[in-house]
Amino acid sequence: MSSPQTTKPKLAVWKFASCDGCQLTLLDCEDELLALSEAVEISHFLELSDTVVTGPYDLSLVEGSITTAEDRDRIRAVREQSRFLVTIGACATAGGIQALRNFADIDDFLSVVYASPGYIDTLATSTAIGAHVPVDFELRGCPIDRRQLLEVITAYLAGRKPNIPNTSVCTECKRRGLTCVMVAEGTPCLGPVTHAGCGAVCPSLSRGCYGCFGPTTDPNLSSMTGWLRTCGMNDDSINRIFATFNVAAYPSSPTGAHHGAPE
Repeated sequence: MSSPQTTKPKLAVWKFASCDGCQLTLLDCEDELLALSEAVEISHFLELSDTVVTGPYDLSLVEGSITTAEDRDRIRAVREQSRFLVTIGACATAGGIQALRNFADIDDFLSVVYASPGYIDTLATSTAIGAHVPVDFELRGCPIDRRQLLEVITAYLAGRKPNIPNTSVCTECKRRGLTCVMVAEGTPCLGPVTHAGCGAVCPSLSRGCYGCFGPTTDPNLSSMTGWLRTCGMNDDSINRIFATFNVAAYPSSPTGAHHGAPE
């Protein structure tokens, strides 16, 4: 379809291997979506509409990881027609929960999951978008936070750097005046090594952080492992608590053992 004449910046949203949850976060911006549509031309967003306006695009939001050779080629084509490319969510920034395959034999998974694995054409790994093309900004989360998403879009429309804190969930707990669930209650919590962004949702409900937003910069996993042991976790449990949404984002297993891929 040919592109109509417009002076609005073009916004494109792309999906790779993922659950669509981060794209739904954009649709969940109900109060802001109308204003956003007036500020940009939503040119490619198949979760919203099958109407496609050809590129190039001013801003591309990319959800999902690279798990097939076809997608590896497709992300390169997306990069070529995008002025700015922002990855959104744990799959796009860290390979997602499907990166558990990176620590096991992919053929073993295929033989168990599919009745006819010969029909499956997939790569042996699930990798972040940044492993294949240059990325201008990575927005973390599983799913991403809608307020942070709007900040990123607004920032690129205004020609400035997104104002996304590069701190830990612990700082969000302190700002909310929450009692530390790990220190006060002995509840295992990944808040000290997890990137901020969720607003400390789980600690506010007296639960430990699950690490949905991935590791902070230079996380102290050695100290974190000691605290988790103090809370009663053994090495197997510690490995498994890290083997979730951002399993491939951690530099190594905290206990020096396997990452915790399912047996």
